Amino acid sequence: ECFSSLKFFLSFYRFQACVYFASVFQAMSCGIHYLASVFMAVTPNFVCGFPGNVSSVLFHNSSASSIEDIWTLWTSTENYIVVQLENGEIWELDQCSRSKREVNLDLAYEYKGNKSVLPCSDGFLYDDTKWKSTVVTQWDLVCDREWLAKLIQPTFMLGVLIGAVIFGDIADRLGRQRVIWFTSAGQFVFGMAVAFTFDYYSFVIVRFLLAMVSSGYLVVAFVYVTEFVGIKARTWASMHVHAFFAMGIMVVALVGFLVRTWWVYQIFLSIATLPFVLCCWMLPETPFWLLSEERYEDAQKVIDTMARWNKVSTPCKVSELCSVQQDDLASGRMGDDDTSSAKKHNILDLFCNWQIARRTITVWLIWFTGSLGYYVFSLSSVSLGGNEYLNLFLIGAVELPCYIIACVAMDKLGRRNTLIPFLILSALICVLIMFIPQDFSVLIILANMAGKFSIGVAFGLIYLYTAELYPTIVRSLAVGSGSMMCRVGSVVAPFCVYLRSVWIFMPLLLVGIMALLSGILTIMLPETLGKPLTNTLVEATEMGRNKKSCSEKTPPAHSGAALEKIEMFGQERVSTDK
Repeated sequence: ECFSSLKFFLSFYRFQACVYFASVFQAMSCGIHYLASVFMAVTPNFVCGFPGNVSSVLFHNSSASSIEDIWTLWTSTENYIVVQLENGEIWELDQCSRSKREVNLDLAYEYKGNKSVLPCSDGFLYDDTKWKSTVVTQWDLVCDREWLAKLIQPTFMLGVLIGAVIFGDIADRLGRQRVIWFTSAGQFVFGMAVAFTFDYYSFVIVRFLLAMVSSGYLVVAFVYVTEFVGIKARTWASMHVHAFFAMGIMVVALVGFLVRTWWVYQIFLSIATLPFVLCCWMLPETPFWLLSEERYEDAQKVIDTMARWNKVSTPCKVSELCSVQQDDLASGRMGDDDTSSAKKHNILDLFCNWQIARRTITVWLIWFTGSLGYYVFSLSSVSLGGNEYLNLFLIGAVELPCYIIACVAMDKLGRRNTLIPFLILSALICVLIMFIPQDFSVLIILANMAGKFSIGVAFGLIYLYTAELYPTIVRSLAVGSGSMMCRVGSVVAPFCVYLRSVWIFMPLLLVGIMALLSGILTIMLPETLGKPLTNTLVEATEMGRNKKSCSEKTPPAHSGAALEKIEMFGQERVSTDK
């Protein structure tokens, strides 16, 4: 009776729905801050500044009274502008240098006389027709300081990596509730602080701290909602945390379209987190963490609250749950090898034999490729031509159906049979985009949406697939190491996008090669749909060697009903991140 009532209010009912939607609402702010730099750090057209007031401006055969009137004609960074000052001096203005003509004859675009080449000591003039102000124009992050602008997104992603590790560990020690409080408040505080930074270095440092708390929230929120949601709804609930992240990307596009000054833009994005900050203190701690810390009275209070919300007349008693759990764990240990259960496992166990090692390399590659492709398609969407705000909005919107399809396909077709075609499809789309003429901007945008969709499906299901590929003794280690590879991919992605300056299709080529390689290697992975979770490395290896016998194999001693009970109270503490 205890377990039947527990299963009832650990499913997706009224209490779980409130906790779930309150928690994942804040995941939107993670999507917001992760992609905010696509508009905040834009480099508009620019030329060197000049000493004095302009009397006339010449660009090829067009003349004007001010440089602002010339920007609409600017088509290439190799162009230069000729200006005549009120004192009669004539200057040729390039992007990173300027030349003063020695002979001031009639104003003409072509000049073959002597010129004095000078550095841009008077600053730069920027095209403000689209963006009134960006961090690039604020601190002149161009020419010899351009590399500083290119470090903005990678340093943020480095903060994502470090924050996930730090707050994931703190959440296990101090509880999910406290970390959710701190990281959600931190997103608001650091998000607002970014808008008021006084120089480039303080801007990068504060954004690094913002990245840490944003990543920490996303990791802990994922664990938090999965510990409240029942087993049947857990796949859908965990998968759609990423859907709210995608909604954050859509918010970035909308706010970027409405606000063209970077610090005001940052303030509006940060205000989006305020509603959750004001009410997050009402979220309870998860019963799983309270039970693991032996805080039985607190766990009972949470369970009673859940029972009242879900209208369960006979809520469980913690004493009954603990006695059942201990009995199941004791019976499970009787069938295990004492030496293997006592062994402390490390990363080398993921390479204990050729079968497991090959599986690990493939899984890591899929994690890396999924993250790399996700951010390459997202970050490069503003450079596809057409309306950059609409492009980013569509790139975010296309994720919403992809997670639904991923959930359906992985349960109907299988994990591997869904992963392989979508990885290969994303590789083919990358190749297809290279053959679309640059004038067909609509086709290019649609193809990029298809690429983001296919890589999103693969990226969405790899977490669950990884957990099922490895035995209990190293499952958390496998998912954690895969998640680290995911974050390495997110750090590499901005540098990959910058390779557009070498060849416009270089980022797509790299993503396509990685996706094709990942898809081919995935063929060698075993299917896990409908199979019991393995408990030892021997069982996991056997699953890879003999697919048929493994699917027909009788589940281990505590892989059936007992495993379900153990999972409900000793759930693997794993984390995932974009």
